[in-house]
Amino acid sequence: MEDERRAKSRKELFALAVKNVKPLPDTRRANLSRTQPAPVALQRRRDEQAAMRESVSDEFDASSLLDTDEHLSFQRPGIGPDVIRKLRRGDWRIQREIDLHGLRIDAAREALGAFLRDARQQGLRCVRVVHGKGLGSPGKTPVLKSRVHGWLIQKSEVLAFVQARPAQGGAGALVVLLQPSAAVKV
Repeated sequence: MEDERRAKSRKELFALAVKNVKPLPDTRRANLSRTQPAPVALQRRRDEQAAMRESVSDEFDASSLLDTDEHLSFQRPGIGPDVIRKLRRGDWRIQREIDLHGLRIDAAREALGAFLRDARQQGLRCVRVVHGKGLGSPGKTPVLKSRVHGWLIQKSEVLAFVQARPAQGGAGALVVLLQPSAAVKV
């Protein structure tokens, strides 16, 4: 008898608690829409590309700034030798990569600039840039390799880079450490 009264009171309490609740419509679909990133104004992107073309020179001689051990490397002043050692050992996880194979110089410069800008905006710290070994080029000499080195050195957000390990592309790729983004807190 008392159990029946408790059961009725529980049902009444539940009914009272949910009396204003409206059931969700049965659409038989899950809403999987992703939030879209804020649009970048087309003119702003064009201005950035123009600034990139003007700020990064193809004539820049990077050879005096590169360490000339068996693996080419670069580090900004104030970056310790342990950073280069850790990049070479593969202690930094490569978060994204770009392959510039087959691109003409102007297209490669713009693609690299956009890639670095996007990586930085997303808070990425370690990326791989594949420039190729030049085996498919006339004369079998690398066209992009020295230019990519020069472009990276001219970009202030690049803290250091080393030639990739053989499994990561060897002489045809670089592992690049980027400055932390101020916009993205890790």
